[in-house]
Amino acid sequence: MIDLYYWPTANGKKVAILLEEACIAYRVVPVNITIGSQLTAEFLKLNPNHRIPVIVDDAPSGGGSPLTIFESGAILFYLAEKAHCFWPQTPREKYSVAQWVIWQVANMGPKIGEYNHFHRLGGREGDQSYAQRRFDDETNRLYGVLNNGLCAQAFLAAEGFSIADMVVFPWANNWRMHGQDITLFPHVERWLELVAARPGVQRGMEVGKDLVVDPASFSPEQQDRFRKLIHNQRAIPAPSEVKL
Repeated sequence: MIDLYYWPTANGKKVAILLEEACIAYRVVPVNITIGSQLTAEFLKLNPNHRIPVIVDDAPSGGGSPLTIFESGAILFYLAEKAHCFWPQTPREKYSVAQWVIWQVANMGPKIGEYNHFHRLGGREGDQSYAQRRFDDETNRLYGVLNNGLCAQAFLAAEGFSIADMVVFPWANNWRMHGQDITLFPHVERWLELVAARPGVQRGMEVGKDLVVDPASFSPEQQDRFRKLIHNQRAIPAPSEVKL
């Protein structure tokens, strides 16, 4: 059984999609990021980066004690390798998939995350026009990269649907939120429809739907607390009781 420490964000949904597509037994452990559950001492033992998702596999590949993995890309690699699906292991095909997984976690996710951040600030932190323009352009560039990657093939890796598509889909599917005109990226538009039609993807995207909280519904006090939780975080001290 896989314990999935989860909140219904794009990063969480990547893993839920793979678990559903591969028919892997799992249990959702909600981590409410709107109230700071990801910052508790218990969660930090699972992930020093205090972010979801995290998995704990009580029957890991190779045996032994339960295995904890954080970072969505690493989780996808592990689960796909363990389940022997959605990630071919011959070198050419393996790295055709891996390069797109790494592209998403290193480029699309962080840059669009900054787009979201600066557009949500409004005027609270002064003039954000340069930052907004910078990440508007970068978000548009990334959709162009994705469009070019799909212009000659149905899926991101030529061998077929894989974790490369799973890792990108929950982010790219939010193109409206990212201020993009999807008709300018016809290959992305076609791919989004193709991936969205898969029952496993549909089930994965629905995981945790009942957990969704709209910060816009928060009181002013709750909104202020939420911003303090997620903005401008600094280092969390290491536990003092740890001994080498």
